[in-house]
Amino acid sequence: MKHFEGNIVTKLPQTGTSIFAVMSQLATEHNAVNLSQGFPDFPISDELIKLVDHFMNKGYNQYAPMPGVPELRKMLSQMFEKNHSAKYDPDKEITITAGATQAIYTAISAFISKGDEVVIFEPAYDSYAPSVTVNGGLVKYAQLQYPDYSINWDELPRMISSNTKMIIINSPHNPTGSVISEEDMKKLENLIRGRDIIVLSDEVYEHLIFDGKQHQSASRFPELASKSIVIGSFGKTFHTTGWKTGFVMAPENITAEFRKVHQFVVFAVNTPIQHAVAEYLKNPDNYISLGSFYQEKRDYFISAIKGSKFKPLPCNGTYFQLLDYSNISDEPEMEMATKLVKEHGIAAVPVSPFYRTQDNNCTLRFCFAKKESTLKEAAEILCRI
Repeated sequence: MKHFEGNIVTKLPQTGTSIFAVMSQLATEHNAVNLSQGFPDFPISDELIKLVDHFMNKGYNQYAPMPGVPELRKMLSQMFEKNHSAKYDPDKEITITAGATQAIYTAISAFISKGDEVVIFEPAYDSYAPSVTVNGGLVKYAQLQYPDYSINWDELPRMISSNTKMIIINSPHNPTGSVISEEDMKKLENLIRGRDIIVLSDEVYEHLIFDGKQHQSASRFPELASKSIVIGSFGKTFHTTGWKTGFVMAPENITAEFRKVHQFVVFAVNTPIQHAVAEYLKNPDNYISLGSFYQEKRDYFISAIKGSKFKPLPCNGTYFQLLDYSNISDEPEMEMATKLVKEHGIAAVPVSPFYRTQDNNCTLRFCFAKKESTLKEAAEILCRI
């Protein structure tokens, strides 16, 4: 096709192909064991599949209501009240989205205008900064403290200005697996008191939390919740990343603005899947057991690589394990990740692309949401390096 001959001005001059896509393509080309992209390689629930089929056959195949199927919003309201003692009106404060990334982009679009500042924590999930930039906002980067990736409370307050309109937090954290504490959330609540700052709380891994820790949702802290947009993902919770179904919970006045944009981004989300998830959520065991399920996988993976030169960093949530390779090499992370694929047949994600300055801590992210046979094969490779 003939190229457009006019002048194209890019809104995202620094943005290329996602590191997830890059590493997965490399893994495919070299037939490598793929522990890079964050998706499970094991089957999802037969019951959930049957429920989707059931609602399709019952004729639930046309547009859902713009905010989402009422039954699903009611179940989420009940779930958050039970789990976090948080009360959200299912009609006015809960919206079903086409996955969490759409929710994040819509939330930023609804509230960030030219010149508004948004604080994000690095290393950061790769959709945050571009979503701010494309809406004319300015990103301010706060660095999580290596190696436990905790918040630097001496640094953060100095980053807040009269132009700060949003702070984005993510716990359990992708890519590091760190978890924000109750003390952190109370400090955040104090920091934004009396300020017109919205907190976007990315909680897509809320049920994937280990070692007896408790997920500190923004919804648990009433004053913080009054200024927060809480984002969740059924794809992460139920191993159905390809279904792209998530949700947003926020006070009525924030939700009203969110929905103004949401209706023109996707309008409505997959109807039979919403009905199926609503039914599936009626049994809390379908999500309560996820922490122990994934902790077993994490523990198996760490145990299997004990004989290797890779050093595991703390991982209290998500299904990602960071490994420090400084005992093997000091070469940049992207080079090391590429070498692992091409020379050893295993794919991981370098952490450096999650920093704007491509910081090198000799650290790679491995996804352990895999069958035991996949993890065993991966560990055998790592132990030979």
